[in-house]
Formats: sequence, structure tokens, C-alpha cells
Amino acid sequence: MVEVTIRKAHMDDVKNVHALLMDCARKGQLLPRALIFLYGHIRNFHVAETADGRLVACCALAPVWEDLAEICSLVVDENIRRQGLGRRVVESCLAECRELHIRKVFSLTYQGEFFQRLGFHIVDKDVLPQKIWADCVHCPKYPDCDETAVYLEMNEGEA
Repeated sequence: MVEVTIRKAHMDDVKNVHALLMDCARKGQLLPRALIFLYGHIRNFHVAETADGRLVACCALAPVWEDLAEICSLVVDENIRRQGLGRRVVESCLAECRELHIRKVFSLTYQGEFFQRLGFHIVDKDVLPQKIWADCVHCPKYPDCDETAVYLEMNEGEA
């Protein structure tokens, strides 16, 4: 098992986060993100870094509304998947939800089963109107999205 540190991303991580995301985007596993987008949103990202400084996973927490946030851009280097890194970066994002007092979290994903193991429930995309109108209408897959919507409402004591 690879030992990593989970931490908030910083500006020096942008190109490495971009490389992780683009590798998965080329395989159709997520939508690509432009460098300009990442520079503007790097504060949303949590990363997993090995002892030698290599980024091997990333995940973003994107606040969408008053008490709603999206878990997005989740990637784990395919050479070290199934070691709990995805879970760890998502849990880091959920911990940040608690700090921000965000109680409702969702994701649009091709990995619905993964999120269900973390307590999320599959929901109809219609329960996410803020996301649909803010982002989805600009997506080339709209309105024929093939991702699964997952949703988690955190307990009062958690948020």
C-alpha cells in the first residue's frame, strides 16, 4: 500500500491535478477541466501526495448553494486504485463540509457503487436544480447525461 498525505491543494499542484484529470477524461471517465478553470478553483481541491511529492489522487468540493456542495473531479491514479485513496480524499472533502456547515452533498458520477459505500444514495437528477442550471446546461452531454446522481444528507451533528 502506498503511503500518502491528504491535504488541500495549492497553486503548485495545478498542472499535476490537470494531468490526473485529463488522463481520466481521455478515457471518458469524467469531463475535462481546463487549466484556467483549475487555477481559479484550486482551493476546492484535496490531493493525495506520496512521500516523494507525487500527486496520486484528487477530489474537489464545490459549494453550489447555501447548504449544498458537489463532490467532483475525483481521480485516483489507476496504478494504485483499490487502496482506499478515493475514500480518503472524499472523506477529506466531507470533513470540509462540516467546517463550512454544508449538510447536503451530491456528485454526478460513473462510480455510483463507490459513493453508495460511503453512504450516498442514488437520486434522480431533478433534485439538483441548482447544479442543472448552473453547470449542466453548458455541458456537451446535456440533456442526455449518462452519469448517476448520488446524494448525501449529513446528520445535524456532522455538519
